[in-house]
Amino acid sequence: MKTNKEVTIYDIANKLNLATSTISRGLKGHHTINKKTVEKIKKTAAEMGYSPNNLAASLRGNKMKTIGVLLPMVTPFISSLISGIEIVAQKSGYTILIMQSHDSYETEVNLTQSLYDNRVSGVICSLALETKNTDHFKRFTDNNTALVFVDRVPENFDTYNVVIDNYRAGYKATKHLIEQGCKRIAYITAGIDFSVYRERKKGYLAALQEHNLPIEDELVVRADSIKYQDAARASEKLLQLKNRPDAIFAPGDTIGVSAIQTAKKMGIKVPEELAVVGFNDDSISSIIEPNLSTVTHPAFEMGKTAAEIILKSIKNAKRKSEIVKQITYLNTEVLVRQSSKRK
Repeated sequence: MKTNKEVTIYDIANKLNLATSTISRGLKGHHTINKKTVEKIKKTAAEMGYSPNNLAASLRGNKMKTIGVLLPMVTPFISSLISGIEIVAQKSGYTILIMQSHDSYETEVNLTQSLYDNRVSGVICSLALETKNTDHFKRFTDNNTALVFVDRVPENFDTYNVVIDNYRAGYKATKHLIEQGCKRIAYITAGIDFSVYRERKKGYLAALQEHNLPIEDELVVRADSIKYQDAARASEKLLQLKNRPDAIFAPGDTIGVSAIQTAKKMGIKVPEELAVVGFNDDSISSIIEPNLSTVTHPAFEMGKTAAEIILKSIKNAKRKSEIVKQITYLNTEVLVRQSSKRK
């Protein structure tokens, strides 16, 4: 029967009937331990699920008051999210360890192992765009380490989630464009297989259907990433259509800004000929001319909520069998600015 007890060098020493000092040196491949014994020690350690405690060497017996924060990359949205986490963590005497996956599944897997090895008290994570399999997070739940997913969350993993209703947000953004008189509304997506973009697209399609507007494949374009250059290429593809759109819903402000600037380069007036709505309310949305209408995404509040949940989870120290999927939804609104205001 599996337990939540962490394997120590004492457990390995007992199993092999060797001194703990021998186990410690053997795990490091020390020259004073013969090769066969080193191999035996390392093999046994791997079989028992031993993982080195990198941070506790000078603090043996104490739990590190550190929360690991694993995020795709630092963007304006993510910066606000981190600020929300930090303000709650610091008040409770916790520090945060920030790591970036850069939207790489492989990097994310490696970083979860690093966080686990460093014995963090809990982990707050927003998934990489490449991530489809989340088995690497089981190392935390299997060993009673608090885990909260935020914003980009897995669909099938029993733990805490802090999110917005992306379907409803996509619906509201599209409905706003319809209310401004737009008839051919395009959608630019990145990482269409990822739940946040998939749900925003569903909301977009639902609003079109509800208002009897055409749903055309050519009006849904996928950018290779959420970076500016990739989004600009997607915008250009839409605006070169023979029957081009009169509006674009961009599920990210960088994508929305790229749409505005691409339109301006092509001599298309915003919002008279092309209305644009972004997503997140990043600072860039109020700097671009015309100012970008956007969907508010409460990043700071999301970070605070995730931190509050994880600190409560650490305090309660619930067993894996007691944890079920719990979702906290935060509200969003359409912030109307010049880029979509026709009426």
